[in-house]
Amino acid sequence: MSFGLFQREQRSLFGEILDWMLTPLLLLWPLSLALTWFVAQGIASKPFDRALEFNLLALTQFVVAHDNVVSFRLAPQARDLLRADDSDLVYYQVLDPRSHLLISGEGDFPLPQDNETPEPGRVMLRNDTVRGDEVRVAYAWLSRTSDPRHLVLMQVAETKGKRSTLATEIIKGVMVPQFVILPLAVLLVWLALVRGIRPLNELEQRIRARKPDDLSPIEESFIPQEVAPLVSSINDLLTRLKASLTTQKRFLADAAHQLKTPLAGLRMQAELAQRESDPQEIRGSLQQIARASTRATHTVNQLLALARAETTGRTLPTAQIDLARLVTGVVRDSVPRALEHGVDLGYDGPDMMPPNGIMDGNPTLLQEMVRNLVDNAVHYSGKGGVVTAHVLFDRFSGVQILQVEDNGPGIPENERELVLQPFYRALGTNVDGSGLGLAIVHEIAQQHGATVHMEDAHNNPTHRGLRVSVRFAPKAHPSED
Repeated sequence: MSFGLFQREQRSLFGEILDWMLTPLLLLWPLSLALTWFVAQGIASKPFDRALEFNLLALTQFVVAHDNVVSFRLAPQARDLLRADDSDLVYYQVLDPRSHLLISGEGDFPLPQDNETPEPGRVMLRNDTVRGDEVRVAYAWLSRTSDPRHLVLMQVAETKGKRSTLATEIIKGVMVPQFVILPLAVLLVWLALVRGIRPLNELEQRIRARKPDDLSPIEESFIPQEVAPLVSSINDLLTRLKASLTTQKRFLADAAHQLKTPLAGLRMQAELAQRESDPQEIRGSLQQIARASTRATHTVNQLLALARAETTGRTLPTAQIDLARLVTGVVRDSVPRALEHGVDLGYDGPDMMPPNGIMDGNPTLLQEMVRNLVDNAVHYSGKGGVVTAHVLFDRFSGVQILQVEDNGPGIPENERELVLQPFYRALGTNVDGSGLGLAIVHEIAQQHGATVHMEDAHNNPTHRGLRVSVRFAPKAHPSED
């Protein structure tokens, strides 16, 4: 079975935005038509209602009473008010509700609701049905006799043909432009989206056009505000990647430079051993090969430690560190090497830190830092030297200080900043070294928010010694990038 079936389908930002913009538009369009229909019905009814009221008021003038007898005498010139045209029918009725006597008009005309209170002279409107036709009725109660309770009901009704025709025409007038406007709106939305995402396409082209070794930041001046955080994150990634590649290139260059000399010595000693026939000379060459290989191994280990501190130290996990216990462990492991060099190695400090002295750090890097301090002191003290590691803790401020001191030749004050740089070795020393130990210490200390300070350990002019102090701030954390 192909694993491609389980891959998530790639989303299209353009298509998703287009869907979210057009879907509401297409859903609202039918709703707009329905609302337009109801509005058109109301608009079409208003002029016909006014005309119907006018006709009713005009016809009420022909309702007269003589001796309290009501009659409807329609003048010939007013009959046009009741004349029906081709689209509508007109019904009317003049009724004496008290005697239920039809004075004039249609006998089967529906009456108003029983609960309605008559208001003489006021024109009322309602929808009703006459002979199966839906009609609009205008009616009024008339007082034509001396008895104010004797009211005459006059009603005029008109079918709704012309109203429906007018409403239909209004709908047509509204819908036809919408059928043209809707596709045009869709086209304009599509064009606007194409133009809106054009900067993204330009950004993609700029990135694709870059050379593989071009890690410079992306220009942000032409980037839209919404995309600026993404571009800023990419630039931050490019900066970190550039720093990582620079570190790797420097590591490769430094490794090649530092290993070139011991490897050349190994090859020369091997060639000499091949030409020699004297066993003593061959043994001497083999001893030189062993020493050269040891120096090469030490250099490689320190190069790897420096590379690990510079590139991966920031991403290694942290843990609760008891500095006193960590230092005693490193000193204990370094005793055999110190005895081999004739150096008296010791530790002066607490066996463990108090609870408020536990700090956060990377145990691997901190062990590497302490090991380099101790190895550097043992290496330069020489036979008969004394090296002591101290751990100091200020209970009030929470500051922790790691000190490693020796009675070796020391480092001149004007060179103490320089020895923190990789491959720099103090002048006047005849001891082999790679110049990486203190650089590793400085790099690891920086990543743990600590500072490195160097001073003379003794007042002896020939053996001033060196005291290296690493000062940790309270609750120090590895620096994060």
